[in-house]
Amino acid sequence: MINDLLELVPPRIRNKIGSQSRICLLNGRDLFSALKNENLILMACNPRIKHVIPGIMKAAEELDAVIAFELTRTEGGLNGGYTGQTPQVFFDTVIECAERYKFTKPFIIHGDHTTVQNTSPEEQERARLLIEGQVKAGYTSFAIDASFNPLPDNIRITAELAATVENEGYGLEVELGEVKRAGVESNLTTVEETQEFLSCLVKKGIHPQLLAIDNGSKRGNYLDGEMIRIDLDRTKEIYDAAVRLGLAGLVQHGITGTPLRLVGKLANYGIRKGNIGTLWQNVAHAGLPLDLMDAMRHWARENGKDIKFATKIFKSEIDAIPEENAKQIFDMAYREAKEFLQAFHAKGSASRLAASIGKPR
Repeated sequence: MINDLLELVPPRIRNKIGSQSRICLLNGRDLFSALKNENLILMACNPRIKHVIPGIMKAAEELDAVIAFELTRTEGGLNGGYTGQTPQVFFDTVIECAERYKFTKPFIIHGDHTTVQNTSPEEQERARLLIEGQVKAGYTSFAIDASFNPLPDNIRITAELAATVENEGYGLEVELGEVKRAGVESNLTTVEETQEFLSCLVKKGIHPQLLAIDNGSKRGNYLDGEMIRIDLDRTKEIYDAAVRLGLAGLVQHGITGTPLRLVGKLANYGIRKGNIGTLWQNVAHAGLPLDLMDAMRHWARENGKDIKFATKIFKSEIDAIPEENAKQIFDMAYREAKEFLQAFHAKGSASRLAASIGKPR
């Protein structure tokens, strides 16, 4: 069945990786559509530091699981974002790891949070150029996030930017309700907003497969003593509305710090993609050489920045860490990924998806 899936590797990707490659990089549209009738969550990983990727791949290979690798605009924009990874660098890094570790399971490379934070033409043009760069690099799925803007502007901007993705035939995720960082009060997405947002997009010829919402989760590490309040009932109501309008399901942000017992329930409420970002940074930091971590912390303090912004500054040192440190990160990432894949009901998902979408077309 995996051979059938290899026939679904998009021609643009096949030209990049070679006709003999066994790498199974799929179109997000195919994958999301197949998830529609599966009670599982696609684990989407934001590897700000590359050393976590092999461990994630090992866990997915062992558990026969489909996964996603993604970076946001701020993590990996055309200028490399705060990780130092341009779209092309990120694509090449993921593919190199897949080849080196003989990773055979299906996955996507996703442009997460292509944000448009205001209505200026300049802001929208930056997003358009990023999408164009991601397509050229080899991404197969895209998330457009204009949720910072009032609903009518969100609809207009999303429709205009999504036209490129629709024309390419790739996977499309849209966003309604910006997930707040830890320590900031949530503003829950409503069913009424969902219906208006999606129905207007459909009228404009835009047919997303996934919708990201604010259901009470938070970005980043939860603060000490901060309660986790994810509104599962609201999530299910929004999911039901989204499915009626043709979507496969919802996207859950803010999984870092969420107990696995709660994570495991999310699939039952319509979550079909779960984004994990900060966790992998925490894993990488735990395995970096102590002197390097000290230097990164010192830089962050001196510049008044979150330590994530040190990633680009110290990228060459991070990429060249000793093998023993890389192995430590590999092992930790493997263990974390395995736990999340099992909690996400993703074990065996590669074969299930192969049975669903792997027939030659």
